[in-house]
Amino acid sequence: MTKELTQLQILTELEPVAEQNLNRHLSMAKEWHPHDYVPWDEGRNFAAMGGADWDPTQSRLSEVAKVSMITNLLTEDNLPSYHREIAENFSQEGAWGTWVGRWTAEENRHGIVMRDYLTVTRGVDPVALEQARMIHMTNGVQHPEGWGGFMHSVAYVTFQELATRVSHRNTGRVCNDPVADRMLQRIAADENLHMIFYRTTCGAALDLAPDQALRAITEIVTNFTMPGYGMPNFRRNGVLMAKHGIYDLRQHLEEVIAPVLKIWNIFERNDFGPEGERSREQLAAYLDKLAGDVVKFEEQRDRLLAREAAREMASL
Repeated sequence: MTKELTQLQILTELEPVAEQNLNRHLSMAKEWHPHDYVPWDEGRNFAAMGGADWDPTQSRLSEVAKVSMITNLLTEDNLPSYHREIAENFSQEGAWGTWVGRWTAEENRHGIVMRDYLTVTRGVDPVALEQARMIHMTNGVQHPEGWGGFMHSVAYVTFQELATRVSHRNTGRVCNDPVADRMLQRIAADENLHMIFYRTTCGAALDLAPDQALRAITEIVTNFTMPGYGMPNFRRNGVLMAKHGIYDLRQHLEEVIAPVLKIWNIFERNDFGPEGERSREQLAAYLDKLAGDVVKFEEQRDRLLAREAAREMASL
């Protein structure tokens, strides 16, 4: 028999899991300081302080690196909105409250260090970046109607943390700057530890209320959007990032969705009721469709890149 639990019942039952994984996280998390990852000797004043304002020629970053850095940073900037949602759907008491505070403090470092790096190195236009930040933070988190509660939140952040880890890691590789790469690998390591906390907690929720948890997981996976959805130029920037392998459909399927579902044993479990079985069938059908979409996307991308290469050769 499956059971539908209230939010309070879920949080109460999973409190020992949260405490155990909080302690595990604290034992593994490495202390680091944003100022140690920024080349401060490259900095100089802008016009308001008697220097020169930003000019595109000052940036050493490629277009794809700039787009990726901006997208990742604006995602981190929206932390107050994420904190509000997590705090509302978890708890501010006990291990849950300690985790929410610790997670928020660790995530805040990511935005600090990325903005300092981009400002000091003049990697992107700081005025345009600030304008985009204002718009994105004002919009806040945008999720489909019907989402809400612990199950949806913990499922979403499990996949979201892993997705941002992939995006940060691959952005570091295209910056062609060992300083930026080191910084983004450090951030990616944080995201991985965060993902492990959420993945383990969501796995415990699956054991506690299989049908209820799988319904939320299926709704999250089949409607997933990156946390930066809604920021200025998100769609155009996302296409450019996918085109250059920063975060594309294959990575989403093979490096984010599939590994997590495998660890949760979604397609091997035998503890689902009728509703859970329906959710599992829906999830399987979606994954089959996504696999087909991966092939179509890569074929289109290959043709596009081939045309661009041909045009470049013709212009020489």
